[in-house]
Amino acid sequence: MDDIKAAFEANRKLWNERTTHHIGSKFYDVDGFVAGKSSLTDIELELLGDVEGKRILHLQCHFGQDTLSLARMGALVTGLDISEKALEEAQLLTERCGLEAEWVLSNVIDHRPELDGKFDVVYTSYGTIGWIPDLKPWAANIKRYLKPGGRLVFVEFHPVVWMFDDDFTAITYSYFNRELIVEEEERSYTERELPIKLPSYSWNHDLGELMTALLDQGFIIDRFNELDGSPFDCFSNSIKGDDGKYRIKGMEGKLPMVYGLAAHI
Repeated sequence: MDDIKAAFEANRKLWNERTTHHIGSKFYDVDGFVAGKSSLTDIELELLGDVEGKRILHLQCHFGQDTLSLARMGALVTGLDISEKALEEAQLLTERCGLEAEWVLSNVIDHRPELDGKFDVVYTSYGTIGWIPDLKPWAANIKRYLKPGGRLVFVEFHPVVWMFDDDFTAITYSYFNRELIVEEEERSYTERELPIKLPSYSWNHDLGELMTALLDQGFIIDRFNELDGSPFDCFSNSIKGDDGKYRIKGMEGKLPMVYGLAAHI
């Protein structure tokens, strides 16, 4: 347990530092966002459907672009994140955009009783569950936070992607790896190199583990899509297709890059 707490603390520091660099990155294009650009892609928008008037909890929200994009669509939004720097920036962004949102500083696997039964939708996406060692408390909290009949909308990078080396030239890692992954981070998905060097602690989760965690909580899976393209250019050796999605060069149409899931309780 102490090792897990230390890992979370290291990751909190990493995300505080990353936020400082992400705010000014081309990837996030904050000025464009303030001007009205949405950060949501067609993948999650299809799963979300009409959100006007719905209370939505966005888990691991970073500095809140998706959260605020949902607010622009008429949702009543709350964002939750472990990084205090990210939430400070989220509040500033909220004010710049003239929107309303609530922000909760918390580890996603820590239960927050004040959120129980409040939400029509829990939403989380892209690069989130890899920071969680065990999906059981994650799924249990999502169930607690939803109203009866509430929905989970979840989009994530496919676990097959994490089997490859950084350049996608060889399968290096086991699909079933459950061990702690420790890396020295000198770059981020927003830029290839960053002027930081901090440790990160992460975990892989295969699709069976994900489905079991949700089914054990009584979730009914309504949609599950596996997609061969990523909406984001965050992997090495990728090329952009005519549909705007990124695929690994030489493996176009062969490699699942992203999956999307909708479920209800």
